[in-house]
Amino acid sequence: MCGSNNPLSFKLDFDCDENNRVSATFQSHVWLQGYSNILHGGITSALLDAAMTNCLFKHKIKAVTGDLRIRFLAPIPCDARVELTAFLDSQTPPLYVVRSELCYNGQVMARAKAKFMKFSPL
Repeated sequence: MCGSNNPLSFKLDFDCDENNRVSATFQSHVWLQGYSNILHGGITSALLDAAMTNCLFKHKIKAVTGDLRIRFLAPIPCDARVELTAFLDSQTPPLYVVRSELCYNGQVMARAKAKFMKFSPL
């Protein structure tokens, strides 16, 4: 999904603002559709999760998703250029709660809330 070393990644480039909110844009493609001309829900989920993970990276936190809850509010067209945002909602290390949104033309199409657990890589 992500990572500069992954040749098949979505190449998401997240910026961080003065409020430590991260954002990135993503151009969808027809091969990512579920139903005709609608972005697959699994792709939407992965994009929201990636935004939240990158938010934690900006805080110098390495953590894995433990609980992910998503609200799909409207179908996303396959050719959409979408905006992803995420912010750290609360933290009680080693547990972190992060929220994210996926917007198209200024409208929130999906939002997520996740709990992440800090970890040490193998």
